Amino acid sequence: MAMARGCLKLRALRGCHFSEFLHSPTVCVSQLTGHPLSQFFTTAKRSTLSSAIISKAKRLNAKYEQFLERNFPRFYVIYSTFFRGFRLLYFDFKEVSGIKHKMAEQGLKYNQLPYREMEKLRQFRRDIIQVMPVVLLSLPPFANYMVFILMYFFPRQLLIRHFWTHDQQQEFMEIYHSIRAQVYPNALRNLTKAASKVPDRRLKSKLLQLSNKVEEGIHPEISQLQVVAKLFSGHPLEVRHIGARQMKILSQVMFLTPHMPTFILRRRLQSHIIEIHHLDQALNVLGVHNLSEDELKIACYTRGLNSVHLNAAQCKEWLTKWIQLSKKLRDSEASLLLYSMVLLSTNYHNSRKSK
Repeated sequence: MAMARGCLKLRALRGCHFSEFLHSPTVCVSQLTGHPLSQFFTTAKRSTLSSAIISKAKRLNAKYEQFLERNFPRFYVIYSTFFRGFRLLYFDFKEVSGIKHKMAEQGLKYNQLPYREMEKLRQFRRDIIQVMPVVLLSLPPFANYMVFILMYFFPRQLLIRHFWTHDQQQEFMEIYHSIRAQVYPNALRNLTKAASKVPDRRLKSKLLQLSNKVEEGIHPEISQLQVVAKLFSGHPLEVRHIGARQMKILSQVMFLTPHMPTFILRRRLQSHIIEIHHLDQALNVLGVHNLSEDELKIACYTRGLNSVHLNAAQCKEWLTKWIQLSKKLRDSEASLLLYSMVLLSTNYHNSRKSK
């Protein structure tokens, strides 16, 4: 009777007939809310089914990983590293998207960002450029199987750090630096030749002494570089005046391909060294002491130093001196930083051993 009285009240509000209530009370009540309860129950069932499927898939995947780890440990390392790499790349993508949204919303430029956000954008751009060929190769049907094989045999050439194991990161960074360091002597010789063309006799003498000492195995002081800084804002040492041969060498120092037309090499060198100069300014605000050990090693490595076997204190010491030099330079003198990647790295390890 109570239910009947309730339905009579509902009929007055929504026109629900008493006979309809007796045969289908859920329809009557749902007319009051405007949302059929059957849809709610259907959605709930679908949600429960989806959750069950996801949970089942997770359990199966966990069992599969346990099977691989137990029976094929070497393959499991590669398998887990690949999936970890995709997760890291996805997180980087989300973070970069957030940074770019912030820049658009607040009208910020790249050089107005905090250090870590600037570094994240710089590194993500380089990572995407390096991994893009693999993505394009995997687009045709069934090509992903061939790509997987290629990635297995050529991880250094085709993959980025996200997909490397810790040991591979150490090994590949050593290899990349050894390739870069091979051009350091040529860069120094070309710097000596260019220094001989400097019109200012006093500064020319100091620059020649500096480059000759580095060639002889002596690590320079920051004060020696600061003295000749203004020479790098004009002919023949400013980026716009560097010869084609030296540009190819310095491109390798910056991990840029030298196999491009001269005007493109010049523009890329200019933009990348200005980018590092802006990073230095942001790092000066943050403070070198606030970087983690991994961040310190990456910062030193980016600036020309092999930091693989250095500890945090050693990286901090070298990076502090670099920032001491960089923060006093104008953008027009940024090519000194390009040469400093060679000057401050060539004999650093030997000078540290002698101490």
